[in-house]
Amino acid sequence: MKFDRVRLSNFKPYGDADLRLSEGVTVIHGINGSGKSSLLEACFFALYGSKALEGTLEDVITNGEEETTVDLWFTHDGASYRVERRLRRYDDRVDHDCTLETTAGGDVTRDGATAVRRFVTELLRMDADAFVNCAYVRQGEVNALINATPSQRQDVIDDLLQLGKLEEYRERAGDARLGVEDVLNAKRAVLEEKEARIDRKEDEDLHERLNGLESDLAEVNDEVERYEAQRERAKETREEAAETLSTHEEKRSELASVEEDVESIETAIRETEREREGHREAIAETRERVEEVESAIDDRLDAAGLQAATDEAIAKRREALDERESEIREELDDRRVKAEAFRNQATNLASKADDLAERAAEAEREAESLIGEADAAEEDAEERAATIEELREEADALRERFADVDVDRDEAAERRDAIRERRGEVRERVAELSAELKNARERVEEAEKLLAAGKCPECGQPVEDSPHATGIEADRERVTELETELSDARERASDLDDRIETLGALAEAAERLDGIDERIATLEERVAEKREEADSKRDAAAEKRERAAEHREEADSTREVASEKREEAEAAAERVAELEDALASVGDARDAVDAVEERLSTVDELNAEIERRREKRENLEAVNDERRDRLADRRERRDELREAVDEDAVETAKRRKAEAEDYLEKVAEELDRLDERRTELQNAIGGVRGEIEALEALREERESLAETVAALESLHEETTELEATYGDLRAELRQRNVRELERTLNETFELVYGNDAYSHIELDGEYALTVYQKDGEALDPEQLSGGERALFNLSLRCAIYRLLAEGIEGAAPTPPLILDEPTVFLDSGHVSRLVDLVEEMRGFGVKQIVIVSHDDELVGAADELVTVEKDPRTNRSTVTREDAAGIDVASLADD
Repeated sequence: MKFDRVRLSNFKPYGDADLRLSEGVTVIHGINGSGKSSLLEACFFALYGSKALEGTLEDVITNGEEETTVDLWFTHDGASYRVERRLRRYDDRVDHDCTLETTAGGDVTRDGATAVRRFVTELLRMDADAFVNCAYVRQGEVNALINATPSQRQDVIDDLLQLGKLEEYRERAGDARLGVEDVLNAKRAVLEEKEARIDRKEDEDLHERLNGLESDLAEVNDEVERYEAQRERAKETREEAAETLSTHEEKRSELASVEEDVESIETAIRETEREREGHREAIAETRERVEEVESAIDDRLDAAGLQAATDEAIAKRREALDERESEIREELDDRRVKAEAFRNQATNLASKADDLAERAAEAEREAESLIGEADAAEEDAEERAATIEELREEADALRERFADVDVDRDEAAERRDAIRERRGEVRERVAELSAELKNARERVEEAEKLLAAGKCPECGQPVEDSPHATGIEADRERVTELETELSDARERASDLDDRIETLGALAEAAERLDGIDERIATLEERVAEKREEADSKRDAAAEKRERAAEHREEADSTREVASEKREEAEAAAERVAELEDALASVGDARDAVDAVEERLSTVDELNAEIERRREKRENLEAVNDERRDRLADRRERRDELREAVDEDAVETAKRRKAEAEDYLEKVAEELDRLDERRTELQNAIGGVRGEIEALEALREERESLAETVAALESLHEETTELEATYGDLRAELRQRNVRELERTLNETFELVYGNDAYSHIELDGEYALTVYQKDGEALDPEQLSGGERALFNLSLRCAIYRLLAEGIEGAAPTPPLILDEPTVFLDSGHVSRLVDLVEEMRGFGVKQIVIVSHDDELVGAADELVTVEKDPRTNRSTVTREDAAGIDVASLADD
């Protein structure tokens, strides 16, 4: 794997940074606190997200910003990838967006922080912890592996070499074995329980019990058939007796019915005779009513205007009345319309006269209002004229202010703005000088403290004869120069402030003069407009008064016409009253005609009633003749039925019926008892048959369980063998890894300590480390000095890295080897050995090594140099990349 490019936006101290990395050794150089380690942390964050951070996501967003972006391009195993991570701050939370894709066209794409982290972990075959333990030696963690316990060191190295997977598989196989054991034991218990149930059921002789129950059921069925045959014979006897009783009962019922018919017919004949007599009396009364109505008709003939009470005379009289009523109504409607029209005209004319009078009054009021508005316009014009005079006096005073200065009225604002720009530049220079002076003072103060302690002012390491302190005098001289420049700049800023104040007052006066000129022009226009408005309103008032006089004259004429229309309406109303009286007389005559016609109709109805009653008397007589014939027949049938009824036969039939019913009741009870017994036997037979079927089912389940137990026993043996296989394989691979790691570690150790007092290192199966001196004495790595222990740990890290790169069975792609400030605990001699170690790793085929350091020897060993600088004014860091071959290392130290 190789990092190709990293691009940052608002990540920690970086506003915008874009760095390309190539193969070989790259050294990232810069003063302390400039942001060197943040570059490596950004690469680590791009790969693993929040898992790569010691703090929170919010901590990596640049102060004062709401969003940060990290893009990382890298190559792994021949394929190119790009990871983009974007953080956005919202209130109290941070949103994390992440995308990974191949740069060659999207053969692989992942969205989401979790999905990208999982993909990177699978791609590199290491998570964030493994990455740190293998390839990324972070600042201050160089001694992490040597300080770890053997078991912790074993877990770290096993995970890096993927042996943890074998342990995970062995545990899974063990869990599977235990699971199979649980299922096997459960199935065995169920099988034993089934066999016990089968033995108990076989001891119950189920088939013999079934045969006995079926025999008892056959006997009960025979008894039921015998009792049912006897019950049928008893039913026949009961039905024959019932039929006899029914026949005699029918004759008795018919006799009673016939006797009732005789009595009913006799009664009906008597009632019909009484009804015929009632009709005769009603006919006599109706004839008297006819005579009364005919007398009343004669009394109404004169009022109706009739000579005789005939239908023809009534029709002619009604036709004459209709014609007269039509004539009267036609004239009446015409007179009513005219009267209403005259009244409406009079009302409308009176309303029009009132409206004209109101319009005349309104015109008078408007004329008065226009006169008032004209007076107000003239007053307003005079006030504006006075204001114009005041503004001209103020303008003359302002013009006098430009008489004694060399600034023209039109140039004041432009010259003020130009001086403001100059003041801004001076103030900006004051801020730059202040920041630079502060940083220079801090450098001098820090250097003086380090020199007093006998340490290098650049790296803080103990030095001899202070070889790096030659630049402190230059820093002190720079402080003096900056103080002088800052004083001069502040004085220039003060002079410019005074000049701006003077020009500002003149610019305001010029602006005021421009405003006064515009105001006077506007006021003069308004004075002319107001005077013209006053004249116009006075002319309009004269027109309004003329129109008011015309409206009053028209109103008087309209009132005279309205009075004439009222008189015509009253005359029409008098004629309407006369016609309504005539119409009432016609109505009275029509009422009289209607009364005569109604009485004639009454006479006809009464005569028809007499005729109907005569017909009813004749019909009733015929009905009674028929009833008398029926009465004779029914009397004859009554005598025949009285002779046919036999009381002795009735008594015999009753006795036989009672005996049959008593037997049927007894046999029903016996049949119910036998039915219950039959049901009990059938249920018992069903139960025994069910138990037999259950026995057969248990036998089938026993066979199936036996097969399952046998299969589980075989599976248990397989999982046991698999668990042991994973354990043996892990132990074998660990021993191979131990031998290979011990080999690579001793090769690295020989390079670093070949000329010292140490001979070799031993690594046992539990990853415990032992260092041997050349005299054979064994040492624990923690017994080494600080610098030796740090170098030893770097050797161990490089050995592990080599083992991963070489692989157990061939080369494998690994991440870049990253060393963040590896020289913190090393003296100059050990730094030289570290340089040798870096060159050796390059020789072993490590394609990319990235080192954060400002040590001269490491810088000299670099293929490329990346310089990180921080702007003291903005606190933002920038990076520059250059070929290390053309760089003067001594000049970097002086800087």
